Amino acid sequence: MKAIVSERYGTPDVLRLSEVAAPVPEENQVLVKVLASSLNYGNLVLLTGKPLPARLAFGLRKPKYQIPGGDMAGIIEAVGEKVTKFQVGDEVYGDLSSNGWGALAEYVVTAEESLALKPGNLSFAEAAAVPMAATTALQALKNKGKVRAGQEVLIQGASGGVGTFAIQIAKAVGAKVTAVVSTRNAELASSLGADHVIDYQKGNLENHQQTYDLILGVNGSHSLSTYKQKLKKNGLFVLVGGPSDQLYQFMLLGPWISMFGNKKFSSFMQKANQQDLVLVNEFIEAGKVRPVIDKTYPLHEVPAAFTYFQKGRAQGKVVITI
Repeated sequence: MKAIVSERYGTPDVLRLSEVAAPVPEENQVLVKVLASSLNYGNLVLLTGKPLPARLAFGLRKPKYQIPGGDMAGIIEAVGEKVTKFQVGDEVYGDLSSNGWGALAEYVVTAEESLALKPGNLSFAEAAAVPMAATTALQALKNKGKVRAGQEVLIQGASGGVGTFAIQIAKAVGAKVTAVVSTRNAELASSLGADHVIDYQKGNLENHQQTYDLILGVNGSHSLSTYKQKLKKNGLFVLVGGPSDQLYQFMLLGPWISMFGNKKFSSFMQKANQQDLVLVNEFIEAGKVRPVIDKTYPLHEVPAAFTYFQKGRAQGKVVITI
């Protein structure tokens, strides 16, 4: 089968399209014919080996998982004898980042716990754009942020994969959403349901008088003192992503801010979860959530897709068709 292979850390140039042996499912695995995948921040970590602590999980000197790709959508071609949730012919999608990656290939084997039935109202390309980004948004909002109807929610960096899902999921549970985006993404944020849009190119967040029950820091470079200022009493800031200098600032100052005062700072690591993906399914099939796709690339153009994704300007997701 054809697959993208990465034998060393580096730039997108290290990725190459190769012929490799097709995988065979074990008794508790399924074999999926992959029809589409998509890129997330975790793909860049696996490609570059940075930040360096990530190599403890991904391999110290070279990638432990040589076929990258976490998100996927496809059709089950074979099942192991202990598989109970799926059968041959099922259309599925899922996040394989906790089960060996490998989605940038024509076939992949994975545990059935990595998958859910594909929403019937999405194409395979659309479905592949969902798993990691949507469950990250869901876990940040509901599991960590405990978002409730009527709350004021600010999403910093609302135009990327996680941010576009965060707008929609927050609205689906009844929150009032303010999206912070650039000028080119203001219309997109409004179309996804944001009640208010702050264009950071036309004014600073500090200049807005509104305060919030929950702030999601998906991307952006505001100081922690700014986020603290914009939180209501007993409000919560959840760090989802952003530049490394903000991460280090958060690690140094976040616990102290939370310890003293009535405003809390928290972070989390997304983890693939079948139940969360099933809940996302319900939002999608009810028409409350939809993926936003910026660009689509064929498998042999994966290096170009990574190069584009690395720029950090994608509106929604970058999808790979296979």
